[in-house]
Amino acid sequence: MEFLILFFPMLLLFFGLMILFSFIPVGLWISALAAGVRIGIMALIGMRLRRVPPSRIVHPLIKATKAGVDVSGNLLEAHYLAGGNVDRVVDALIAAHRAGISLNFERAAAIDLAGRNVLEAVQMSVNPRVIETPVIAAVAKDGIELKAKARVTVRANIDRLVGGAGEATVIARVGEGIVTTIGSAESHKEVLENPDRISQTVLDKGLDSGTAFEILSIDVADVDVGRNIGAQLQTDQAEADKRIAQAKAEERRAMAIAREQEMRAMTQEMRARVVEAEAEVPRAMAAALREGKLGVMDYYNLRNISADTDMREAISRATPRGPEGTNPPKKE
Repeated sequence: MEFLILFFPMLLLFFGLMILFSFIPVGLWISALAAGVRIGIMALIGMRLRRVPPSRIVHPLIKATKAGVDVSGNLLEAHYLAGGNVDRVVDALIAAHRAGISLNFERAAAIDLAGRNVLEAVQMSVNPRVIETPVIAAVAKDGIELKAKARVTVRANIDRLVGGAGEATVIARVGEGIVTTIGSAESHKEVLENPDRISQTVLDKGLDSGTAFEILSIDVADVDVGRNIGAQLQTDQAEADKRIAQAKAEERRAMAIAREQEMRAMTQEMRARVVEAEAEVPRAMAAALREGKLGVMDYYNLRNISADTDMREAISRATPRGPEGTNPPKKE
């Protein structure tokens, strides 16, 4: 019975100490003291109360202290509460310190909170990156298409990482410079003979302004000859002119057919009127004979004249004609 009376208090004390030590990271505090990091036990308890894992602050703080980077635990905790990556910021500070790059905690934290990889930016400042552009097609003044591909060597500009444009802007600006250089050349042969002309023109434009990078060099990797765009445009223009001319000719032909049909209708109408008038002649002559305005002899003379006219027309139609309507020469 006495054993149970002593066992229960000891068991309660044991569980109490376990709960206390689980809430108070004594082991983490001892590790910090052993690494030379001055941080109080109350500060660790405050992190627990603020729902900040103490290990996420103490371990980077130990790493920074060992690397000789001066940073406080309060700044690291504030950056963690802001949603930043504390480990990456500390690694970037250590890398910048080793490489001799001027980078303070405020700048590194701002870059990290802006959504950029600050450690990758520091590494790119030490080891520049090569960006390869896609194949860019442009046309010289002589109408020949050239397809160029370039490799752009860039280095991260830490001062412009916040608010600076990314790689897509650099590639677009380099492509614009390539198109401008090829388009201003009088002949495509000039570009093929001096491909470094593209690099020089693009570098002189200062295309890295407003971007998060600094362009170190632009090297033309490949230049190929494409289509003869000028000849193709001339062919297309000639085909378009041909279609326009055909359309106008078709319009004139339709107008001519309409006019011909109109003339035919007018001719038929005139013939109908002539036939109608000729039908009135016998009636008029009969009326003149009845009224005594035309004598019988006059009528016979008129018929003789008409018969003579018909005979002459028949003889003229039977007689062969020479060239251009002239009579053939008589044979001797």
